[in-house]
Amino acid sequence: MTKVLFVCLGNICRSPMAEYVFKDIVKKKGLEHEFFIASAATSSEEIGNPVHHGTRNKLRQYGISTDGKRAILLTSKDYQNYDYIIGMEQANIQNMNRILGQDIQNKIYRLLDFTKSPRDIADPWYTGNFDLTYNDVQEGCEALLEYIITNDLKKKIF
Repeated sequence: MTKVLFVCLGNICRSPMAEYVFKDIVKKKGLEHEFFIASAATSSEEIGNPVHHGTRNKLRQYGISTDGKRAILLTSKDYQNYDYIIGMEQANIQNMNRILGQDIQNKIYRLLDFTKSPRDIADPWYTGNFDLTYNDVQEGCEALLEYIITNDLKKKIF
């Protein structure tokens, strides 16, 4: 089983969006039994809070529910528990490295680094643009799944 953890600052906008978009993509491909997918925050500010209404509303447009999701904090133990730890922007990566320590197993990535156009995903908490964030997350999740299938799942399945 491949374990993927998406990370952003508060775990109420981008990382839960990525978590649930990735779950949806994986399910539609019939691969849900091959993955454990979650999300977490680098900051304790939103811990325990539900997913931001902008993210919930955007995902609802695609039939994706985030019911029951509450913000949780990234911990140093997560490094050993996950195969891929995916930040949304470079600032997340810096905070993840501070919390997780040295990335000696090469598990820490920025989501859009798997695409043809590597970049940060803008935080809709500040921009208010959940459409742009969704489009970037969708693009990144599709590219991440392709990367995992090509590099990991083929080794496990075939």
